[in-house]
Amino acid sequence: MKKGDPTEVKSRPRKADSSTEAPSKIARILAHLLTGASLNRFEAERMGDHCLPSTIAVLANHHGLTFKRQPERVPNNWGAPCTVTRYSLPTSQRQHAAAVLSKLQRTRPTTEG
Repeated sequence: MKKGDPTEVKSRPRKADSSTEAPSKIARILAHLLTGASLNRFEAERMGDHCLPSTIAVLANHHGLTFKRQPERVPNNWGAPCTVTRYSLPTSQRQHAAAVLSKLQRTRPTTEG
């Protein structure tokens, strides 16, 4: 039986470098809202957030952000109308939100909150 070449370097999984790691779901949503955009749950789904109200709750309850909430009627995935909430950041919250985003980008949590 032939043994492997001792000079052969085997590839093994490495921890993700923080500079190449994808932003967390919460950071993606907050960055989007910081552009002045607004989101409802169906739009957030396309950004990888499957439960936008929970993400907004984490940003509000854990990070102290306040959001503008506007109910709206939109067609659901089957075309029937449903009521959802459109979330946006008031201008008065932009500076605080930018600080929260900076913190989130420096210390990415190990789980999506």
